[in-house]
This record gives sequence, C-alpha cells and structure tokens, in this order.
Amino acid sequence: MKPAEALMNRIKNRKAVVGVMGLGYVGLPLVREFCSSGVRCIGFDVDDRKIQMLRAGKTYIEHLPGSYFKGLIKQGLFEPTSDMKRLDEPDAVLICVPTPLDKMREPDMTYIVKTTEAIAARLRPGQLVVLESTTYPGTTREVCQPMLDATGMKLDKDYFLAFSPEREDPGRKDITTKQIPKVVGGVTPTSGRRAAALYALALDTVVPVPTAEVAEAAKIVENVYRCVNIALVNELKTLFDRMGIDVWEVIEAAKTKPFGYQPFYPGPGLGGHCIPIDPFYLSWKARAYNMTTRFIELAGEINTKMPEYVVERVMEALNERGKALKGARVLVLGLAYKKDVDDVRESPSVELITLLTQKGAKVDYHDPHIPSGKEMREYNITHMKSVPLTAANVRKYDCVLIATDHTRVDYDLVCANAKLIVDTRNACARVKRPKAPIVKA
Repeated sequence: MKPAEALMNRIKNRKAVVGVMGLGYVGLPLVREFCSSGVRCIGFDVDDRKIQMLRAGKTYIEHLPGSYFKGLIKQGLFEPTSDMKRLDEPDAVLICVPTPLDKMREPDMTYIVKTTEAIAARLRPGQLVVLESTTYPGTTREVCQPMLDATGMKLDKDYFLAFSPEREDPGRKDITTKQIPKVVGGVTPTSGRRAAALYALALDTVVPVPTAEVAEAAKIVENVYRCVNIALVNELKTLFDRMGIDVWEVIEAAKTKPFGYQPFYPGPGLGGHCIPIDPFYLSWKARAYNMTTRFIELAGEINTKMPEYVVERVMEALNERGKALKGARVLVLGLAYKKDVDDVRESPSVELITLLTQKGAKVDYHDPHIPSGKEMREYNITHMKSVPLTAANVRKYDCVLIATDHTRVDYDLVCANAKLIVDTRNACARVKRPKAPIVKA
C-alpha cells in the first residue's frame, strides 16, 4: 500500500499515533484532546524537567493539571519523552514550539529549524508533519519543506506537510481547545486533506483552507487585528487622561452600541506569546516585497511604550505626594500577562518591575498564581517571590501598582490599606468606597 493510502487508512481507523513537539501552552492541550478521543500520543520536549514532572503527575501550567496527564500515561494513551530518536514512531508530528523575536525584533526561527531538523533526521515514509507555531506566511513551504525534501523523500509521495495555527487562550473557561474551529492548510491539497482528517479525530470543527500560506496569514491577521485595536485604546487612554476624561467610562458608553463597535481595553502593555510578537513577523516578511506595514509598526510602537508611560504615571503620582520614585517601595499586583493565569510570557509586569528597579525603586510583587519568578528569555526575576497580600504588608508600600487584575486579589483590602494605587486595569472600579487615592494609568 502506498504511504498516502496507508496514512489515511490509519487516520480513518483511529489507529494513527500523534506526536506533539513542545509540551507547553499549545502542545499539552492538543495532547489532552487527542487522548480524550482515544488517539495515542507521544509528547516530545527538550526540557527533561517537564517530562519528569508529567510522569510524576505534577503540573507546570496551572490550568492543565498534572494528575490528568498522569492518568493518560497510566492508560497507555500518552507517553512524554525527551528522546528525539523516537520521532519516527508517530504517524503525525505536530510542531508546537516558540517563535520569538530576536534583539533586533526580527523573527527568530531557531526553534522551528531545530525541530524540523530533528524530524527530518528520523522521517519515514507515510508521516505527516504539521507546523502549529505562529509565523510569517511562507514558513512551512520555504523553511520546513526544503529540510524534509533534503532527506530524499518526496512530498505527497513519501511524506505530507501542512500548517494549522494554534488558537489557545490560556485561562479561558467558556470554550475549550476541542471547541475552537481548527484552520488547516496543506502545502499541497493532498497534504491538506490528511491534516484535516487527523484533526477531525479530536476537534469539533475543522476549517480547511486552500494553502498553508492562507492558514499562516489567517493567524497573523487575527493577532494584528487585536494588536492594532489595543494600540488604539492605549493611545486614546493617554489622550483622554490629559483631557481629564476616564477612558474606561468612554468604553463602557461606546459598547452600548449594538453594531459597528467591539470593545478593546487599555493596559500596561502587551503580553503573551502572540500579540506582542506575531505582527512583527508580517512586518518583517513585507520588507521582502518592498512594502512597509505602517499600521502594524505604529501599533507596535504605541504598545511597547506603554510600560514606560505607566512608570511615568507612578513617578508623577509619587511626586504629587512629596515622594521620589528612587527609594520608594512599590508593590506590583500581578506578574502574569493576563488575569487568572500563571503565564508570564512577554508580561508587561516583568518590564514594569525592571524599569522601576532601574529607577531606584524597591519592588516586590504579589500574584496568587505565581509563587516565584519564572525563567524568561530577556529578564531574570527568578530571585523574586510573591509576597503575602495582607493589610499590614500593603501599608508598607508607598505605591501599589495594579498590573494584572486577577480575580483572586482582594481589592477591598488593597483599597482600604494602600497609601497610593496606580491602576492600569480599572480593577478598583469594583470597590464601592476606596480609601486609598487611585490614579488610573
């Protein structure tokens, strides 16, 4: 039987084994959904600590409990490993690795390249490879395919290649990975059909598109849309602040319109792996076509300046009370990039801590989801630990800076005991009679 037919038969008969490269915020939810559908998964990760934690039933991502995956391991549905020599075992390999920016804010393709090289070294006839990492249009065809072709195997004859963008929203509870429509585009129609059939084993809705480039571009468009609109409200926030207008009150009024408007909210900067990074992948690619993406670049400029704006507001608020930022004690509420998660990727809170520290402030943080600072690519905060949020502790600080509006934070306690609050999330609006002076930023 030809490899193309053999692969499709294994998928249709639910015999296909799925390999997931990268057991993080994208890879683990995929493992969960495939295994829940009775499809066996092998999870690959270069970080052996993650492998050992999963085997021990421990979690390193708060909303993905380790006990659940240990149960899958006991059932024989899931096997985590750091042994890349086993990449020839699965029938499909899904690449879920980071795609960061380098110091020049250009795409860093290191993880995709190294992962594809590892797959190519063990590639066998009949395997499907799907890139899920968000990247610029053309990556699957221009970067991944040549490395797989170099093995001597032929696309659609010996192996199959597609792109399917991840659409994870960590911490969201009203919709699961299984329910999120899955866009799938093959480098060829034949590859696309096999990838669509594979995802249909585990996910409710598969959305086939004509090419891998369409799928790659669709993900970029989703994140550019959010990036530009968040930049707009961030810029309006700074303007309305000078005009003495509360931007949050403006948004509440505007969103009463039942058509033609969708609310976006300002903040201290962009966080997460997608919105602060992905639009710049498209900007970089546009230069190859002698074009500039002015909206994207302007939005990026506005959003990346927001932490500096917040620090200036902290400085001004302290000055108005006769206190210099240098030597001031500042408590940052929230280390995660968004509410109710333990995800610090590209978190503006970390940049705020760095900027405040550089200006001489003595900074601590409290985050009910993150007991100690996590290792990050650009910042080193592993020495920091979350301080308890008590009335006595809050009174010790010259300023409390609300950077993430976690639900589990007692804002009544904060507003009753803080000397000064700088609120970037409008979190104090839920407190009826705050005693502390509140500055919105």
